Order: sequence, then C-alpha cells, then structure tokens
Amino acid sequence: MKLNNIKLIAIAMLVSFTAYNCSDDDNTIATGPTAPNFTGTYAQEDQMGRPAINTVFVSAADKSTFNVTVPSSQNAAFQTKFQNKLEALNPAHADPAYTNALGFNAEQFTGALATDVLTVSLVGTTTFFDGTNVLTGRALGDDVITTELLLIFGGPTGADNPGLTNDNVNANDKAFSSSFPYLASPW
Repeated sequence: MKLNNIKLIAIAMLVSFTAYNCSDDDNTIATGPTAPNFTGTYAQEDQMGRPAINTVFVSAADKSTFNVTVPSSQNAAFQTKFQNKLEALNPAHADPAYTNALGFNAEQFTGALATDVLTVSLVGTTTFFDGTNVLTGRALGDDVITTELLLIFGGPTGADNPGLTNDNVNANDKAFSSSFPYLASPW
C-alpha cells in the first residue's frame, strides 16, 4: 500500500512540474479588436459582376485570364467566345435576326455580357431586369437566374423554350429586412 501511495505522489508531482514548466506562449496573442492587415501580395481570383455570367460563358481554360482582365478589355477578348457559347446553348441565336427579350441579337447580347460589370443607375429604378428597366443595378429580390435564362432561351417575347426560361425559385427562403443592410437575418 505504501508503494502505491509513493507512486501516486510521484505521478502527481511529475504532472504538477510539467504543467508548471509549460511554455506561456499564449501571452503574445492579441486581445480585443485588431486592424485589418493589408500587407502582402494579393491576386484577384474571381470576377462576378453579374451572377452566372463568368460561370456559364467563360470556359475552364479561360477562367484565370478572364478573372484578371480589366472590364474595359473584356469585350474585345471574350465577346466572340461568349457568342459561340450562347449559340451552342441556344442555336436559334446563330440567326442574326433572332433577338432576345431585350431586342438584342447574339452579338449585341454577348457584347453586353462580356464586360462583366454590374451597372447601377443613380436615378430611377434599380433592377436587374423588370421588363422595362434593364441592367440598372440589382435589388436583393431580383430573380437574376430566371432573367438570365429568359434572355438566353426565351427569344424575343420570352416565350420560346418555356421549360428553360425559369429556375422555379421564386423567392428567398427568408424575407429580406426593411432596414440596412437589408439581408435576411441569420437562421
């Protein structure tokens, strides 16, 4: 019994000395808020001015190039590739007389798409597309994917290819807030 007590005391002392002698390296961790650190080298990884444009129209081989091309140079570099992709998705666009709901033929439409920026109207309605206003910004409730499908597959009236012109997601899963920043509250 005495030997067991000695072993227990020895183990307890060993644990105590080990714990006491551990490095106190957590004192260098900053407490409280710190300013952002912008040192280092950064590289643009993705460019998404308008939802799904980069995803759908830029080939995997061109992703890195597209993502670092300044918007003012994108049209010259990518419009033809976008047009080829559009005509592959909807062969009706190969006819120069065929237009979408904006009244754009394939060249005009892909010219607008290839410069991947979200334009914003400082006066008037801010919307992605509401039937009248086109690419004047984007409201949180705008159904941008359905709009893009309609412009790709819907033809001049939006009625061509009805099975391809709607993603059937008609609302956000939670209501948006009526005050800034307007996003839905977290779950």
